[in-house]
Amino acid sequence: MRLPVLLALFSGCALILSPATEGCGPGRGYGKRRPPRKLTPLAYKQFSPNVAEKTLGASGRYEGKITRNSDRFKELTPNYNPDIIFKDEENTGADRLMTQRCKDKLNSLAISVMNLWPGVKLRVTEGWDEDGHHSDESLHYEGRAVDITTSDRDRTKYAMLARLAVEAGFDWVYYESKAHVHCSVKSEHSVAAKTGGCFPGKALVSLETGKQKALRDLQPGERILAASVDGQLLYSEFITFLDKDPLARKLFYTIRTEEEFPRELALTAAHLLFVATNCSAGMGSGEWRTIYASEAQLGQCVLVPRGQGELRSVRINSVGVQEDLGVYAPLTRQGTVVVNGVLASCYATFDKHAVAQWAFAPLRLLYSLIGPSGGQGNGLHWYPRLLYRLGTLFLDSKHFHPLGMAEIER
Repeated sequence: MRLPVLLALFSGCALILSPATEGCGPGRGYGKRRPPRKLTPLAYKQFSPNVAEKTLGASGRYEGKITRNSDRFKELTPNYNPDIIFKDEENTGADRLMTQRCKDKLNSLAISVMNLWPGVKLRVTEGWDEDGHHSDESLHYEGRAVDITTSDRDRTKYAMLARLAVEAGFDWVYYESKAHVHCSVKSEHSVAAKTGGCFPGKALVSLETGKQKALRDLQPGERILAASVDGQLLYSEFITFLDKDPLARKLFYTIRTEEEFPRELALTAAHLLFVATNCSAGMGSGEWRTIYASEAQLGQCVLVPRGQGELRSVRINSVGVQEDLGVYAPLTRQGTVVVNGVLASCYATFDKHAVAQWAFAPLRLLYSLIGPSGGQGNGLHWYPRLLYRLGTLFLDSKHFHPLGMAEIER
């Protein structure tokens, strides 16, 4: 019982500690504007967050060396930002090559450096390593790590430079040496799932009126097709988006069913999907479980609606990966949703649908009191962000998708 009890405590704390006005944008404040937050330099040999670099709460596991001849070389992109100086001692341009996430964080850091120290630029001494100069399984081999200094090479600035890197959004920052700061980021595969779990914006849901509607156009308060725990179809109120980003381009797992009942569902790697190996089993039989979309396999059964308010099971006959625009994670009161004619959970990242439904009960109660969220801005909702943050501190990482942990905003 330890796991459900902890999550229940977390969700209760979230409801108590987070004001209703916090969830969806600026809203009305509490009077005086907060003074600017004072930045604290990192201490020598300190790293942030205070976990090992290649763990779930930081930059994640090593995925293998990228070479110029490997298929993954296309994951690297050159950085020609004129506000960054690249040492490039190999004279090959390798230090300029990095993943898009690393590039974005580095460019953000460059602005912070110039703002804090006018006339000083960010300097990269090591980027992607193709020559084996680093330790085994170094993230430099994947273009996910950089070693940095300032252009004036003033070592008294490096402690604050490390703090600026944390604020710029690097997933792990280490004041490693008196001569440089080491920074790294999550893999692009992790970033593809960083929103936890979502569907593309063009995915369709069925309204109580009988019409279909794209998720990107869905309005809180509308009732959409879902299912009860015993497999009965019903219409459940759409409350809010747990995650929403109309402009994001992400990788989605595309699951197609057999031709007799053809369906095609796209969802991110960490999203939960109901499956069984025995297609004749009813949903309430105990044969059905939730798995991550990235674990879906040929021959497994998923649930699709059929007449008279019932579900029937059909087999998966192909699983692929494709890129699409927009990420949307709808939350219904039932905790389930039928998208593109396939039943899925509303939840992601954590591997237990029933526990997640319990943990999100306070959020559903909150919206029962204040009404559905009609003004939610883009990004991850504050409630799952808080749950995931607490989960990484107190729960075994085996319960979380290895690439699907929500990105925690610093």
